[in-house]
Amino acid sequence: MSDTHKTLLRGAKPLGGEPHDVLIEGERIAAVGTGLGADGATVIDATGQILLPGLVDLHTHLREPGREDSETVLTGTRAAATGGFTAVHAMANTFPVADTAGVVEQVWRLGKESGYCDVQPIGAVTVGLEGKKLAELGAMHDSAAGVRVFSDDGKCVDDAVIMRRALEYVKAFDGVIAQHAQEPRLTEGAQMNEGVVSAELGLGGWPAVAEESIIARDVLLAAHVGSRVHICHLSTAGSVEIVRWAKSKGWQVTAEVTPHHLLLTDELVRSYDPVYKVNPPLRTEADVMALREALADGTIDCVATDHAPHPHEDKDCEWGAAAMGMVGLETALSVVQHTMVDTGLLDWTGVADRMSVRPSAIGRLTGHGRPLAAGEPANLTLLDSAYRGVVNPAGFASRSRNTPYKGRELPGRVTHTFLRGRATVVDGKLA
Repeated sequence: MSDTHKTLLRGAKPLGGEPHDVLIEGERIAAVGTGLGADGATVIDATGQILLPGLVDLHTHLREPGREDSETVLTGTRAAATGGFTAVHAMANTFPVADTAGVVEQVWRLGKESGYCDVQPIGAVTVGLEGKKLAELGAMHDSAAGVRVFSDDGKCVDDAVIMRRALEYVKAFDGVIAQHAQEPRLTEGAQMNEGVVSAELGLGGWPAVAEESIIARDVLLAAHVGSRVHICHLSTAGSVEIVRWAKSKGWQVTAEVTPHHLLLTDELVRSYDPVYKVNPPLRTEADVMALREALADGTIDCVATDHAPHPHEDKDCEWGAAAMGMVGLETALSVVQHTMVDTGLLDWTGVADRMSVRPSAIGRLTGHGRPLAAGEPANLTLLDSAYRGVVNPAGFASRSRNTPYKGRELPGRVTHTFLRGRATVVDGKLA
């Protein structure tokens, strides 16, 4: 596509406001107004559709290298574009682990080649995710991938000394440590949330305190060294209170919540369907309500999918043997509309803030999470919020199908996604 290509979005509603025309020229927004001319432009009738800045995911598992049977960078970014995302952060628990400059550059280059969304690799905090020795944090930052976020997600950095050293190290380049908060000794053999349901089902419990104790320790460590810590997939009401307290102190603490923790509860585990097996586990209705309120008031900074694809054989088995995780890129915006917008907890400006602006800021991305204004990069998402449809994973762009929403009616449908002015999704289909 040439830099002079033009696209006119006719009648879109930026952030859910009054209808406007939006003219895209090349990679940028050229104008926002009414009655804009369309000479030589591709015209898209966006009447009544919500226009958002392209979504940004801080927590995506693309599985490549090593588990291409469940996802690749190409299929994962196609799923991301379908869900309205223009940038994703790829977690480090690949095979080999993304703990060196060479591996993060490989993932970064695969993202460049895919062309469906920007891929920003997340580097491992420790070598091999083993929690014993710091990985090459500086080398990964200095690589072509320019890594700024580091995480051992899937495993907790449970050694306080290692965590302190990591926080101190990344201060030099304004990096952030993203923690999977799970005290391993408290979760040995855990299969689901510890509570009434786990007791009735006889499944090993994953207590809320296993998450909350690590978060409490890490916000104190971050404050002590003056560094940035980000809490991955926060899932309990107690965790919300700890983060709220830390923020009241002015400490550099941010947090994310997944769509599934905003909607689903541990009652679903009564079915023993492994599609509901996830880490951290589905919690109680009280936790869900606390998470929604915290996202609404800004205590929780952003929504992150924790998109965790698995092949059929890893989920279609008995509960105890099943892998943990759910796919989420293609349904995230619909779940947020259902739980936050349709309930009146967030407006569309708030959705843009929690799903684009803030995750871009936390990851220090440029060109994403920008205002919908002339001169800004044309990373955009169009959503038909009036749409209602039943989730059918057979139509997913992801290589995996382990969604907890199969057969569930959800609102909203991404009709178009633009990456620097180029349409990656047109009328709900990959371009």
